[in-house]
Amino acid sequence: MFYTLQGDQKTLVSPEENTRLLYWRTSTFWVMLIGYVGYYICRGNLAAAFPLLTQEFGYSNTQLGIIASLSEMAYASGKFINGPLADKIGGRKIFLVGMAGAISFNIIFAISASLTVFIIVWCFCRYFLSMGWGGLTKTIGNWYPRERNGTVMGLISVNFQFGGVVATLFAGFLVAMGVPWQGVFIYPAMVLTLILIWSYFASRSSPNDVVPGARPIEGETSKEQIADYGDEEQPPVSTIMKTLLRLPIYRQLLVFSFLTTLLRSVFLFWTPKFLFDIGLGASSAILRSAIFPLLGVAGTVFIGWYTDHHARNGDRARMMWMMLSVLVFCMIAIAVLSSASEPNFNLILFFLGASGFFLLGPYSMSSGCLTLDIAGAKGAGSCTGIIDGMGYIGGAIAAFAAGILSDYLGWPQVFLVLSVFAVVSTLSAWLMSRGFQKMARKSTAENRLG
Repeated sequence: MFYTLQGDQKTLVSPEENTRLLYWRTSTFWVMLIGYVGYYICRGNLAAAFPLLTQEFGYSNTQLGIIASLSEMAYASGKFINGPLADKIGGRKIFLVGMAGAISFNIIFAISASLTVFIIVWCFCRYFLSMGWGGLTKTIGNWYPRERNGTVMGLISVNFQFGGVVATLFAGFLVAMGVPWQGVFIYPAMVLTLILIWSYFASRSSPNDVVPGARPIEGETSKEQIADYGDEEQPPVSTIMKTLLRLPIYRQLLVFSFLTTLLRSVFLFWTPKFLFDIGLGASSAILRSAIFPLLGVAGTVFIGWYTDHHARNGDRARMMWMMLSVLVFCMIAIAVLSSASEPNFNLILFFLGASGFFLLGPYSMSSGCLTLDIAGAKGAGSCTGIIDGMGYIGGAIAAFAAGILSDYLGWPQVFLVLSVFAVVSTLSAWLMSRGFQKMARKSTAENRLG
């Protein structure tokens, strides 16, 4: 249900208006979900193209790592800029602009033919791609009440996991059909163009665009967001950022994002090339690498549902550190298995899939429902922009370092190093859990005194 606010008086919208609002909320949800899958179709294709670029131009992993790393830095810069921009100009608008930019630069990449141009073009592409998630969280935050943050953002976060699956399978299919490397960028751009047209007509930025003044009704179980911006309808970006950075739990979340994005970026950029380097053919390596984001979908849905229903005192981080502790074992197992003279590909794929489940579930929480738990709809764009910006600085470092280490030391050593970062990520999530428990005890004590 929805209501309008006149002074301090809340008034339910009419049944007809409520029906219209529910229609547009559902339609906008699907635009955000499918639209961001489209974002990944024009993003995940680069990793799938790595084996082809090596075959075509003879690039080493170190050279490919330069494309990955610098474009990650462009993505991080875009997050810092475009997240707050979503709060200022509206989530839907920036979401659509990002799509248009990604389409353009995928096409330009396909007609390029030198490493320098590849780097520049993909940096611009990633900048526009950085507009998507901040726009999405801002829009979803406008449409749904806070008590549904975990479930709704758990479901919506399936898009970047499933988007990775679709991007990988689509690129693998194209390669298997004999399409040259250029087609790995042209065809995804064509698909995203169709998604952009549909997204423009099938979405609205907020309930206010459908019924003036409309807002979703908060349930009895809804909790206030952690950040308090005062009574302004839409506070300035500077106020949002100052408020967030003063919160200890938010600063802990920034560290967590840095660590888990570092791990995720290595998998997303390098899994196809890793499998190619240890003996699989190009199309087989691309297709089988989809196991990582595919099981990440399951991990994302699971942790969103579980923490909505079973997290004690709002402590979503407890399940996060428990899942990440299993990831450590998976990393070590991949390192050991890939060092064999004849690797057991089935077992390696099993642990790659398990890594997706135990990493991407906790990762999705940092810029998903925890963003809305902490910042609310008013600050969702800025909140996720800072979180993801910090995260992708880690991703940029990891993308380049993994390429160099794999060239000089081999992939087993890469995964041993990653297992260390997985341990630190587990510790970071555990400290966040302690922080949530501390806030819950403080809130309980204040309520008793009140």
